[in-house]
Amino acid sequence: MDVRRVVIVGYEAAELLDIACVTTPLVMANMEGPPPPYEVTLVTPGGRPVTCGTGLTIQAQGALERVTGPLDTLLVSGGIGHGAAAADRGIVAHVRRLARESRRVASVCTGAGVLAATGLLDGRRATTHWGWARTFAVRYPAVRFDPDPIFVRDGSVATAAGVTSALDLTLAFIEEDHGGDVARSVARQLVTYLQRPGNQAQMSMFTAGPPPGDGVVRRVVRHVTDDLAGDLSTATLAERAGVSERHLSRLFLRHLGLTPARYVRRARTEAAAQLLTTTRLPMAAVAARCGFGNTETLRQAFTDRYGVPPSHYRSTQSARSR
Repeated sequence: MDVRRVVIVGYEAAELLDIACVTTPLVMANMEGPPPPYEVTLVTPGGRPVTCGTGLTIQAQGALERVTGPLDTLLVSGGIGHGAAAADRGIVAHVRRLARESRRVASVCTGAGVLAATGLLDGRRATTHWGWARTFAVRYPAVRFDPDPIFVRDGSVATAAGVTSALDLTLAFIEEDHGGDVARSVARQLVTYLQRPGNQAQMSMFTAGPPPGDGVVRRVVRHVTDDLAGDLSTATLAERAGVSERHLSRLFLRHLGLTPARYVRRARTEAAAQLLTTTRLPMAAVAARCGFGNTETLRQAFTDRYGVPPSHYRSTQSARSR
């Protein structure tokens, strides 16, 4: 191809950031990288302007129905209009048609629902915005939805999580197409990470939402986050809460979906991730401060949670974000 044709599918009430986090890095890559350049086109049903969920109206550059391949990349945006888009037989049929003529296919956020409606995700692992993963898993049982990763690659199909994860996926595409130097240059222009690891968790328990409603769980959670280096065994936490270990486990599973032990392990791992990217503490000091017995225990927990060892996480995240 003389150009890499990238078609982004929008629709009424699509999310503007889902679109912009793809278009902007690709256009920047054209300024930084070697040929072939990306030719980016936003298409909508009928080629009509669409009003995004935030109220801004954007002009399409083409009609979904009239686009033909071959394409380098087909990407479906998400947004609060995703349900209507997934229920629109015309949109679904044309996305399915174009996917057959594309080197790779992707979605952002709830755009995964549109891809799932086409059957393109059947038998594949996929992700979407954490708030929709459970709903989509029930609605599309043939798809293995994972609510945790920033993005998932399964063969030629990629799915990104909520909103700005589109930036991470697009930078990964640029690195794949043009190499790490071009991707890093684009990331610097955007004042962002090169890219977060695809399997980095979407949500940190420290920012995921309000404290649990149950008073016992709320007190234990507060104690855990305040004293990560302390004795946080289930037996100790249960004694502190004045309940049995079995009852505490039931409460945690009901309100947090995790056992006390798994919650503690996740809290410690996420705290370690924060220290690795914001401080220059030696690995042993990070492990000790976060309650891990040694660096090997930290490494095992970190690899289980993020898919990479802590040393790799620190070298790829902290250095590039400064």
